[in-house]
Amino acid sequence: MAIDDISGRVALITGGGRGIGRAISLALAREGVPVAVNWVTSQKAAAETVAAIAAAGGRAMAVQADVADAAAV
Repeated sequence: MAIDDISGRVALITGGGRGIGRAISLALAREGVPVAVNWVTSQKAAAETVAAIAAAGGRAMAVQADVADAAAV
């Protein structure tokens, strides 16, 4: 994956615990990007993604927020 210079930044991936969001989270983490895995309904899936990233030596955290609700962000 070719990524422009995003050093010093953190990727916030909405829906990062499942499907395409999980794949993006894992790919960015492999490139050394710290990842915030956003979840609304599946804390377990987000935690599993964070654990997979950590097991591979990456940095990640799970964050609960409904990005469709401005007050929650």
